[in-house]
Amino acid sequence: MISNTATPIYYGQFRDAVLRLEIPVCKEIAMQMNRIDKRIDNPRYYYNDHAIQGFVKFCETELTLVDGSDFWMLDSFKLWAEDLYSWYYFVEKSVWCPTQDGKGRYVRRKVRIRLTRKQFLIVARGAAKSMYMSCIQNYELLINRATTDQIVVAPTMRQAEQTLGPIRTAITKARGPIYKFLTEGNLQNTSGSRANRQKLASTKKGIENFLTNSIVRILPMSIDKLQGLSCYVATVDEWLSGDVKEDPIGAIEQGASKLDDYIIIAVSSEGTVRNGPGDTIKMELMKILKDEYQADHVSIWWYKLDDIKEVNDPAMWVKANPNIIALDKFEEYERDKQRAEANPSARNDILAKRFGLPMEGYTYFFTYEEIKCHPRRDFWSMPCALGADMSQGDDFCAFTFLFPLSDFTFGVKVRSYITSRTLYALPLAMRSKYNEFLDEGSLIVMEGSVLDMMQIYEDLDQHIIDSGYEVNALGFDPYNAREFVERWERENSPFGIVKVPQGAKTESVPLGELKKLAEDRKLLFDESLMNFCMGNCITMEDTNGNRKLLKMRREQKIDNVAALMDAYIAYKANKDQFE
Repeated sequence: MISNTATPIYYGQFRDAVLRLEIPVCKEIAMQMNRIDKRIDNPRYYYNDHAIQGFVKFCETELTLVDGSDFWMLDSFKLWAEDLYSWYYFVEKSVWCPTQDGKGRYVRRKVRIRLTRKQFLIVARGAAKSMYMSCIQNYELLINRATTDQIVVAPTMRQAEQTLGPIRTAITKARGPIYKFLTEGNLQNTSGSRANRQKLASTKKGIENFLTNSIVRILPMSIDKLQGLSCYVATVDEWLSGDVKEDPIGAIEQGASKLDDYIIIAVSSEGTVRNGPGDTIKMELMKILKDEYQADHVSIWWYKLDDIKEVNDPAMWVKANPNIIALDKFEEYERDKQRAEANPSARNDILAKRFGLPMEGYTYFFTYEEIKCHPRRDFWSMPCALGADMSQGDDFCAFTFLFPLSDFTFGVKVRSYITSRTLYALPLAMRSKYNEFLDEGSLIVMEGSVLDMMQIYEDLDQHIIDSGYEVNALGFDPYNAREFVERWERENSPFGIVKVPQGAKTESVPLGELKKLAEDRKLLFDESLMNFCMGNCITMEDTNGNRKLLKMRREQKIDNVAALMDAYIAYKANKDQFE
C-alpha cells in the first residue's frame, strides 16, 4: 500500500524501541531519525510497504551465506533497506503511449520515482555490512527486468569478494525458486534451446544474468576506472580507508546521475587518516543530518559511540554496532578492548574500527576537538604578530596573524600563496578542498610555476591595509625569507623582527604552549585552511624529549601552523609592543 501518512514498519519498530530506552543510539542516528520523522509528516513523500516486504521475502527465500547456511534478515538490514526502497514521490512527465493504430503520442502523466538514491552506512567492523551490500546486488541482479550494470568497489579484491561470495554460494546451492530457475541448464548451451541454457552464472567477467544481460562486476577503487560509468547499482566498501586518496563515490555518481533511479551504497567502518576525501564526505553528511541543507535523496546511518568513556560500558556498544547482539559479538569486542589497553599501537585502529571513534592512525599533535573552527570574527585595527613560513615550491608560502586578546586568548587569521601550476597538478579530491580555501580568501593563487616573493609582499601588504591589522612583530623561518624580510625591515623598521630557525630545540616549548591553548579552545581560528593545517600536524621527539613539527605526507600541508609558531615566538619576544 502506498501512503503519504503511514509510519514505516521497521523504522516504527526501531523508533519505539529507542523511545522505550531498549536501544541506545548515538546523536548521529538520532538526527537521522529526526529526518525520517519529518519525511513521514511531509505529504509530498509516500511510503510503500510492498517494496520492503518484497525485498525481505526475496532475500530470506533465495539467499545463502558463504558457509552454505540459510540467510535470515537482520533487523538493521530491514531498517536500512526500508529507507532505501520504500520512499517515493510523484512528478509529472511526458510519457510515450502507444495507440491502437500502432503509432503513439506523448501524454502528461504522474510518474512514481524512488526517493533514495544514495545511502551511507558508517558502522563498526563485525556488523555484517558486506552481506547487506550483497543483498542489494543480489536483488537488483535477479529482480530488475532491465539490463543493469552493477559494480562492487573496494580497496582490495579480497574485500570486494566479501560482497560477491554469498552470490556465488547462492548460485551453487540454488535454495529458492528464482535461483533454481536461473541456474538450471547448461552454461555451454549457446546455440540450442534457450530454455536449456543456464541463465545466471559466475564468469570471468563477474556474475552475469544472461536473461537480462545484466552483470555484477568488481572494480578497483581508482578514479580513472570509475569516472564515466553509467552504472545502475554501485556498492562501495571501506571508503574511509587510509589508502583512498580521492572520492570514489563522487566519481561514480557523475556517471550514474545520467540514470533516474541509480543506487549507490557506501559502507565503511570509521577511518584513521585525516583530511582525506572521507573526512570531506563526513563533513557533508553531518551538514545533511543537521538540516543545514536539503538532501532528501541521501540516507545516512552513522553508528558510533558518543564518547570514548563508553568503550568501558558494553551496554553502549550497540551504538557502534547495531548487530552486536544478533551476531553475538560481545566476546570479540571485549578481546579487542583488552588488546587496545595492552597494546598502544593497536589502540587507534580498534577504537575507530570497533567503536566508530574517529581516531588517527598516527599520533597527531592536535585532536579533532582542538581543530574545529570557531565562529567567524574580525580583528579590525587590532595589534598582531605576523608569522611567515616561505616556500617557492609545492608547499604554501604561509602567513599567520596572531592577535593577543583578553584572558590569554588569541585570534588567528591566515593567508597563504601557491602557484597556478601547483593548483592544476592537484588530484580531483584535493582540488575541491583547495577551492574551499580559495572561496574563503585564505589561499591566493599566483600565476606561473615559481612564487615571486615581491609580488607576494605587495599582495600581503595590501591585505594588511585592507584588513586594518596593526603588525607589531614579525617571526620568520629564515629559509627563502631574506628578500621578503629585508624589504619588511626597510619599510616597517627593524624592530620586532625575530628569526625562528627550525628544529626541536627551538620549536618544543612554543609547540607545547600552543597545544595547551588549543586544548582550552583559546586559539580562535575560523578558516578551513587553518583547520586543514592543524589537522595534518604530527610531532617527532628527540632524545631529550624536545618536539619538532612534521607532516606524514607531502600533500598534508602544515605551513600555517609553522607560521603560527613563528608568530607566537615573535609575540613573546615583543610583549611590550602589545601592552
